[in-house]
Amino acid sequence: MSELLDRLKGNVNEAAGKAKRNSDDPETRAEGAAQEIKGKAQQVKASLKAELSSDTK
Repeated sequence: MSELLDRLKGNVNEAAGKAKRNSDDPETRAEGAAQEIKGKAQQVKASLKAELSSDTK
């Protein structure tokens, strides 16, 4: 279940980051890029959790 939550958080962060990257403010664009990377990292974390849990079953 925590994999699903991590995947959901990742999707939200990616979407928010992409929205911020369309801003006219350079600082907001930089925040968006960082948030998008954070979202992708959360996606990887979810994938790893799912893989590890399937290996132990």
